[in-house]
Amino acid sequence: MSSAIYPSLKGKRVVITGGGSGIGAGLVAGFVRQGAEVIFLDIVDEDSNALVAELSKDAAIAPVYKRCDLMDLTALKAVFSEIGDVDVLVNNAGNDDRHSLSDLTPEYWDNRIGVNLRHMVFAAQAVAPGMAKRGGGAIINFGSISWHLGLEDLVLYETAKAGIEGMTRALARELGKDDIRVTCVVPGNVKTKRQEKWYTPEGEAEIVKAQCVKGRILPENVASLVLFLASDDASLCTGHEYWIDAGWR
Repeated sequence: MSSAIYPSLKGKRVVITGGGSGIGAGLVAGFVRQGAEVIFLDIVDEDSNALVAELSKDAAIAPVYKRCDLMDLTALKAVFSEIGDVDVLVNNAGNDDRHSLSDLTPEYWDNRIGVNLRHMVFAAQAVAPGMAKRGGGAIINFGSISWHLGLEDLVLYETAKAGIEGMTRALARELGKDDIRVTCVVPGNVKTKRQEKWYTPEGEAEIVKAQCVKGRILPENVASLVLFLASDDASLCTGHEYWIDAGWR
């Protein structure tokens, strides 16, 4: 498959959360291929270091991995201060561990909102002043198809992901005056090692059967949408959700 190269992304400083594996690794690879300066945050050292080693072989600008626990807002603030001003923020990190209503505790509520929603707000807060100083930028948040479908055993994950779409609209309105665009990507079921933990081959086949297009969504497909939204080609795209689910919903 031939993929687009966006001249407007060359040399741009891009921060991606949760970039060490899965969809995040596909995002890192996509922006590196554009010639962007990519810094990604994660806590999976082995996967992240291996990704840097692999992508650095042919990269115009080698990606940089910074270890950061996004649940620790002090550490989050410190790493963004160290990175400096950025052009693009991709709020990708999240965790879709299954849970039932009967198992919930106030502590688990705080944990799930923290890992899936809270860090996105504070990452946006950290980058917005620098983006404004640089004349604008793009913040791309990751939502989920799960709450639109009402999937089982994900009540807190779906609550957080629904909140991300509301947050996206609010931030787009607040930051638009500084030419900062805020969008939300809503993936369907993406084939990653983590998703193989939740779905049997038969379950995957049922999802594909329900899609309009009968292909398996891969991280690089999601990256293609994110690259467009980050580029100047999407200069008037803001405040909305953009789906990549092969027509599952």
